[in-house]
Formats: sequence, C-alpha cells, structure tokens
Amino acid sequence: MAKPIVAIVGRPNVGKSTLFNRIAGSRIAIVEDKPGVTRDRIYKDAVWLDKEFTLVDTGGIEFRDDKGSMSDLILQQARLAIEEAEVILFVVDARSGLTATDEEVARMLRNTKKPVILVANKVEDFTGNMDVYDFYRLGLGDPIMVSASHGLNVGDLLDEVVKHLPEYAAEEYGDDVIKIAVIGRPNVGKSSIVNALLGEERVIVSDVAGTTRDAIDTYFERGGQRYLLIDTAGMRKKGKIDEPTERYSVLRSLKAVDRSDVVLMIIDAQEVVTEQDKKIAGYAHEAGKAMVLVVNKWDLIKKDDKTTLRYTEEIRQELGFVQYAPVIFVSALTWQRVPRILDLVNYVAEQHAMRVSTSNLNDLVQEAVRLNPPPSDKGRRLKILYITQAGVKPPTFIIFVNDPELMHFSYQRYLENQLRATFGFEGTPIRMVIKKRKED
Repeated sequence: MAKPIVAIVGRPNVGKSTLFNRIAGSRIAIVEDKPGVTRDRIYKDAVWLDKEFTLVDTGGIEFRDDKGSMSDLILQQARLAIEEAEVILFVVDARSGLTATDEEVARMLRNTKKPVILVANKVEDFTGNMDVYDFYRLGLGDPIMVSASHGLNVGDLLDEVVKHLPEYAAEEYGDDVIKIAVIGRPNVGKSSIVNALLGEERVIVSDVAGTTRDAIDTYFERGGQRYLLIDTAGMRKKGKIDEPTERYSVLRSLKAVDRSDVVLMIIDAQEVVTEQDKKIAGYAHEAGKAMVLVVNKWDLIKKDDKTTLRYTEEIRQELGFVQYAPVIFVSALTWQRVPRILDLVNYVAEQHAMRVSTSNLNDLVQEAVRLNPPPSDKGRRLKILYITQAGVKPPTFIIFVNDPELMHFSYQRYLENQLRATFGFEGTPIRMVIKKRKED
C-alpha cells in the first residue's frame, strides 16, 4: 500500500523547512534565514501514532507575473506537491502576521477541496499574548500554534494530521504476484517500456485504475508467473505540466515504489544518470525494494566493443548505493533485449525473498572473521557472537555483538559483501541490525 502524502506549503521564510526537519526528526532541508533557499521538494517518511506518511517540503510560494523565473518554477512545483497530497499543512508566520500572499495561498488551497491544516509558526508565548486572530480571515478554521524551532505543540499538530490521513484497504493480490513499479524521469521511455512488455504478452487479464493517482495497474501473466505492472508513465497532464517543472515529478513515483516488490528504474542512454535519477533510485533503495536498472534508447547510441562496459562503469559510479542492481541495455523501439527484463524481474524478486539458514550464516561469518578480523578500538575488539535472518523483502539480518559501537561501517560493508559473494542477493538491498548481547 502507498503511504499518504503530507505537503508543507506557504510563502517564503515562514519556517516550513524547520517544521519539516522537526517532524522528520533530522536536519534534511537547508534552513537559512532568507527566502527561496528550499527550491526542490524534499521528502521524508515519517510516522505518528503508528500511522506512516511521506512528508514533503516545498519552496516558498510567491505570485508573480515573471513566467519561467525561479519563483514561478517554485510555485509550479508547490502546485504539484499539493496535487499529490492527501493532507496539506499551510504554514504562516505568527510574528509578522497575515499578508496578502497568505491570502492568495489560502484561496488556492481552498479550491483543492482537500484537508488543509493552518499552522501558525514562530509562536514562542502560549499564554495568549500572541495575536493570531487575523488568520481566521483565511477561512481555514482554527490555526494550530506551534514553534517549529523549539518543537512546541508539534505533537498536537501531528495528532490533527493523522486524523485526516486516509485509511487504505489491503490490495487484493496474492503473494505469488510480483508487483513491478516502472519509474524514472519524464521522457526516458517509461510508456514505451510498458507497451513493449505488454505487447509481447498473450494473457492480459485486466486493466484497472490503481490507487496511485495517474498510475495504471495492469495485471498479466507470462510463463505461469503473475505480475502487476504499476505504470507511472501516464502522469503527465498536457497543458498543466510543462517541461521545466517535470524535473519535480519524483513525488509521483514514490507511491508506486511503496506498492511494489521490484522497481524498474528507467534511465535514458543519451543522458545516462542525472541528479533526478539519483533521487528516484535513492528512494527505492531506502524503501528496501528489489531493483533492475533499465537503460533505454540503446539503439540511439553509437557503439564500439567497449561501449557497454563504459556505460556500466559510469552508472555504477553515479549510483554507487545500488551496486547490487543488475543493468540491462534495451531499446523499447526495436524490442532489443526487452524480453529479458521480466527474466531479471523474476530473478531479483527471488533474491529479494531469499532466506538463508542460521547455521549457514554463522559458518559464513566465522570464516569471514577468520580471514579478516575486526579492527580494535582503544584496545577493545569487536566480537561477532551470532547472526540470524529476521526477514525478507528486503533480506534483513540481526547481528549480535559484544558492543555495537565497535561495529565500523566499513566492517559492516565487508560482511555484506561476504553475504553477497556467498549467497547472491543480487538486485536487492540488504539490511543489517546490530544488537548487543552478553558473551556466554
């Protein structure tokens, strides 16, 4: 199921990024005391009262006539966030009071017919001396007073947020159905890949509207295996989203990723890897999804005997955090290697759900420690006492040690590499949980 989106919007310099960081629990957005610092949407998964949601920060909204300017692009990307959101946090500055821009933003939000929570930020005195009554003129109900910088009343705000989060019913697909999300930047050929995949099939069971806005779920079979293809390629609305703002479309891939088992990350061979590709692939990686990197438009590239190797090395360098993902070079136009995509999907889905016995895991770790003992720190040496697999999709391992603080990230990476070298786990991230356990 897809996590609901909660978007934070408002004019510049009202504390949106500070509130985002407070709720997300870490300093992710850049916080600086001047307008226009946050230009790209920034997103982070959050949870409150056992309800999960994706929080999205936006740039400051300004209404100007200078088409194509930075403020115009920020306005358009904020509109995209509002369009995708289930709940909107409209932040105003209680110190400076109501402004004409606040009133324009409020008019825009009222037209969405979505839950809008009015947040009066920068309230340092909750004794009633702060005058927030002007904000009732916005027609959005009672403002919730908070101090994002000090965390005051943020809990009450989140209580109100979760009241408006939609309840999602479980999707009626069996465990034997592999759910595939087709994601990537606009114009990389997602629609062509989807059409090519379905064009070679002979058993298309149904086409149904998905729970993800502007995505289509297509259920089909091949070779006895059932698939659900979650296509985000239909997300462009002609006349509403123009070329400059399409780079903000990452948000529309997030829900599809949440609902998937395997992600097909489509990359344009003519551009290779962009910053937007890194954002989209990074979300899928952090969500623990199996992944295949599909380099499309390969027919348009002039090649020699080293072209494939050179492109693969560049992709590995730019997407270093998904070294585990197989790379396939295809042409949706000519169908070159397209039939192999589902073979890779089957393979990484199997790896994603693979279990390894506890005895085999501990034999591997003992051998790895013998070959490369953990380094010592101030005379103390890490001791790995026991390892067990706690889950799948993605494969998750609990490693019991004498002191978790002695586990350096480089040694953890070494253990991950040993797991992959021995058991495979190709196409899937691996998660490791380090816990303390007393020595026998």
